[in-house]
Amino acid sequence: MAFTKEDKIAIKVLRQEKGYNLRRFLKEFPNKQWTRSQLYRLLKKIDATSSVGRSKGSGRPKSARSIANIEALEELVLSQEGTPGTHRTQRQISREVGISRTSVQRIIEKDLNLKCFKKKRAQELTESNKITRLVRAQQLLKKYPKHMVDFIWFTDEKLFTVAPPINLQNDRLYSAQGTRKRQIPTNRLLRTRSTFSQSVMVSVGVSALGCTDLIFIEPGVKINGAYYRDVLLAQHLLPAIRDVSGEFFIFQQDSAPAHRARETVEFLQRFTPDLISPLLWPPNSPDLNPVDYKIWSVLQERVYRTRLQDVNHLKQRLVEEWREFSQDIVDRAVSEWRARLKACVAVDGGHFEHKLL
Repeated sequence: MAFTKEDKIAIKVLRQEKGYNLRRFLKEFPNKQWTRSQLYRLLKKIDATSSVGRSKGSGRPKSARSIANIEALEELVLSQEGTPGTHRTQRQISREVGISRTSVQRIIEKDLNLKCFKKKRAQELTESNKITRLVRAQQLLKKYPKHMVDFIWFTDEKLFTVAPPINLQNDRLYSAQGTRKRQIPTNRLLRTRSTFSQSVMVSVGVSALGCTDLIFIEPGVKINGAYYRDVLLAQHLLPAIRDVSGEFFIFQQDSAPAHRARETVEFLQRFTPDLISPLLWPPNSPDLNPVDYKIWSVLQERVYRTRLQDVNHLKQRLVEEWREFSQDIVDRAVSEWRARLKACVAVDGGHFEHKLL
């Protein structure tokens, strides 16, 4: 049985101050299950060095983590100055330097003291987009103080497919040693999906006061200005919002073509108490819409826990999960809105999500 750190300290004190020998240690501490050979080596070390710690340079000598390999990895793992994206992956470094990926990872973490961060997808922002985002985020913060945020209804549409989103990065298949890839059955090795999977478009409105039901858009319908106004808004979204909020609410929409059509804006100005118009909403900003930055991702993760058979099954799962969707999730997402606007302003309209705590 190995000695604990406390055991070693106690043995050292008793050896040096009380003169305990090997036999007395075994007699005084019968429950410790120390072996004679382990105790003998430790006492010998204490007598020789007055220490119970590992001596410098003891243990198995480094092989892969040599100075040459460390220097080589430092060149390969970091992008070269002025040329972003020139770094190598751990797999590429392993092949190029001739050491295992485990050794590559240890050098990166222990010798180079580097920490790995995973990249995330984000909307591409032009300089014009950034300026507009900055100005409009400032305007939204000024126009809608904290006490008014609960009355804002955030809306969005999303396309759900029967085939689930696939990330094969960590989807591995293990087989017995010596098995060749061609010997593995095709249905085990390949994860297939239809090129044109069945899909359904869904619209929803959420607020701290409550949420609308999921609104399914008829298959094959093109969401142009007329359909958005006459069907989605007039027949579904606005009546559902009034049922929850009464006659006062603030309606938000993004800058999709059907949303920013002149007739649509005029319609909303007539039939809503207050409107965050496309001229006020920051462009290319799913990171500022609670439905985009939280609600859809949570709903999607839950819906695809079940293998879907067809579009009717997809609709059924969407309805089931939305019925069970917690208002607490919506409340937390909405409560982040002003903090996200402030973060957008702090980076002059640029990307900010990686800076959020």
